[in-house]
Amino acid sequence: MVSDVHGEAEALARAGEGADALVVLGDLIDFVDYHDHSKGILGAVFGAERVTRFAELRRQHGREAGAYVRSLWATLDDPAAVVQDAARAQYAEMFAAMTAPTYAIPGNVDLPELWPEFAGDGVHLVDDGTAEIGGLTFGFVGGTLIPPGFTLNRDAPWVPYVRPVDEYAEAVRALPAMDVLCSHVPPAVAELTYDVVATRAEFGSTALLEAIAKHSPRWSLFGHVHQPLAQRVRVGRTECVNVGHFKRTRQPYVLRW
Repeated sequence: MVSDVHGEAEALARAGEGADALVVLGDLIDFVDYHDHSKGILGAVFGAERVTRFAELRRQHGREAGAYVRSLWATLDDPAAVVQDAARAQYAEMFAAMTAPTYAIPGNVDLPELWPEFAGDGVHLVDDGTAEIGGLTFGFVGGTLIPPGFTLNRDAPWVPYVRPVDEYAEAVRALPAMDVLCSHVPPAVAELTYDVVATRAEFGSTALLEAIAKHSPRWSLFGHVHQPLAQRVRVGRTECVNVGHFKRTRQPYVLRW
């Protein structure tokens, strides 16, 4: 079980070794590498110095970061094509690394419309669906939520996989009873949504919390928050677990039953 892979193809290949199944909870793409500013799509296109400036502005939680990155895209003739080409190059590596039977959903950084180009016979694209794995029913819902007051610019070179709250909730409610609830975003529990390094709370899903109350799955598994206040919280009978920031840990979360 992995999430927030962000380009770590070699470690992803090892994660599936000896596993009955590999479950990928999103964010395969390395778009902005905050640890090595020369890497990621932004680093490859614009260089480390400009990514460093973007990262500084992002840490200030203001609107300047958005304006700055828009100014960078404006220097390219066809920025959308640049992003798509870079994403395809990364996806070719990522999907080639999925050698175990794999069940995958996209995260907010992903471009799910490209996934069918790369998913082979052993990779199941299960967003908003279910799968039987080892005798248990897994329910899946990918992407994250559009925060209140945020307007999504669908004409931007890169559009994150973020979903309106109502649409996301509808997808969650459509899932049948399950043993394991898998998502990219965590349920709306403060300890699970707050990132202690970024010093801000991500937008968790109340619909996931409602599904946990309704179905009492054995596990709720997710990623998205790289450094959560708590890795796991019990909600009723359900163990809610952040499976980890795989790009940094390079270790899968192993689920046994």
